[in-house]
Amino acid sequence: MRKIVRGSLESSPSSSGWAACAGHDSFFLTRGRFLSLLSCALIGGAQGAWAAAGSVESFYRGRNITLIIPTAPGGINNLSGRLVAKHLGRFIPGSPSIVAENREQGGGLALANSFMSGAAKDGSVIAVIQRGIPQLAIQGDKNAKFDPLALTWLGSLSSFANDAYMLVVAARHPAKSLRDLAPPAPPALIGGDDPGSTNLTFALVAKEVLKLNIEVKDGFAGAPGIFLAMANGDLDGQVIGLNSIMANQAEIWRTKDVRVLLQFGRTRRHPLLPNVPLASELTRDKAALDVIAFTEAPLYMALPFLAPAGIPADRAAALQSAFMAMAKDKDFLADAERAKLDITPIDGAAVRNIIMKMAATPKDVIARYNRITGTGR
Repeated sequence: MRKIVRGSLESSPSSSGWAACAGHDSFFLTRGRFLSLLSCALIGGAQGAWAAAGSVESFYRGRNITLIIPTAPGGINNLSGRLVAKHLGRFIPGSPSIVAENREQGGGLALANSFMSGAAKDGSVIAVIQRGIPQLAIQGDKNAKFDPLALTWLGSLSSFANDAYMLVVAARHPAKSLRDLAPPAPPALIGGDDPGSTNLTFALVAKEVLKLNIEVKDGFAGAPGIFLAMANGDLDGQVIGLNSIMANQAEIWRTKDVRVLLQFGRTRRHPLLPNVPLASELTRDKAALDVIAFTEAPLYMALPFLAPAGIPADRAAALQSAFMAMAKDKDFLADAERAKLDITPIDGAAVRNIIMKMAATPKDVIARYNRITGTGR
């Protein structure tokens, strides 16, 4: 507390440092006194920043950070999570060790719920999460018990700038293009994961919004399981990321065991897919284009990493800065290249902006999307 007495500043113990720094009792400042106070403020601010940095370093020194991967081993989330676990600690003050753990039970939705309330809020736990999970809360999914804007977003390894989300069929399938799928040709049977998964969602949107001649079967365990079903002749195709298939099913891509019929998540055709149409090229209907845009939005934060809501601000800032520094590091990028993982990073603020734009989607568009995908209930 402080009070003005006869033109002087009387300081309590909490303000004595200011008075001592100024070197005067008078409340009215000369130019010299003002400069003295300003210098003290700058020094005090710097000391505060140094103290915060020291606090972060002392917290993380000798500590293990757990990086949760809410999917089974295999797939691009597991690959990216383990790559980040290998490198991120070098860029966090105190150089903590990072231990990756697969916790697929309940998936990313359970993880997001726990990161809203229940998970440690001290900065000792981080995660990679499926890109579509934040959208579930925006859709009004009754099982989504989290606010995506309250979570601590570190950034995303991919902005999808060099990627594409593709509808592919097995090379044995007779369709050489989308035109070949048109009736009277039999519908292609496309596989997907559980409801809410990205591959299933895009398959359903392709069927219901773009009116493609496909049937959709869910319940598969990720891309490897779907490729196995395709190899056995139980499925004709799936929807999958270009970088994902190049990284995790490189032999299938190299030997051209799949044929790409359609691409999502781009404003221009991918350089590797110049003859494959974009979803947005197949319709001029605004209502359809709005649903496609909402469907594609999570792709632009394709590999997001986060920490729980409410962690200390200085530790959040340290994790966010470390994430972006790691994403530019030559050793990290060399490992990513060897893993055929394309890195086009965005920071935590950019992830939040994408989520905010999704949240601003008109309710009628979200309602139609929910009806099509069977989610949001």
